[in-house]
Amino acid sequence: MGRYAAKTSVSVAKSKAEIERTLVRYGASEFAYASGQDRAMIGFLIDNHKIEIAIMMPVPQEFAQTETGRDRSMATMRVEWERACRQRWRALALVIKAKLEAVECGITSMQDEFLAYTVLPTGQTIGQVMAAKMTEILTGGKMPSLLLPGKVEK
Repeated sequence: MGRYAAKTSVSVAKSKAEIERTLVRYGASEFAYASGQDRAMIGFLIDNHKIEIAIMMPVPQEFAQTETGRDRSMATMRVEWERACRQRWRALALVIKAKLEAVECGITSMQDEFLAYTVLPTGQTIGQVMAAKMTEILTGGKMPSLLLPGKVEK
């Protein structure tokens, strides 16, 4: 199965602009972007929730060789890396648009869709805090019931 937008020519800048237009259409404001060597982040305010979505970005060294193990030139490596960066931003645009449309249609709620990305007063997201706790919960030997609330276990 191929990756969504694997061969896109849409620039990262155009994808960011599309994401921002989408977010504005659904009521978001106060945008921020950050990027580092191996990750990027978009932040915004929506329904009084500060949201930060971080995505892992490819690093150029991942493209030093072809799938068959042949070395690539620096120029080719850069072309492949840029393509992968464009793909990640297109995928993020798709995810954000899908989440917001699902909320708009009443399929889900803003809280459910963006809970993990909601920023706490500490500056961490709920997802960051819970990721550490999940290992503890899952390895603690006591799993929560998978039954829906109100259902009686027999």
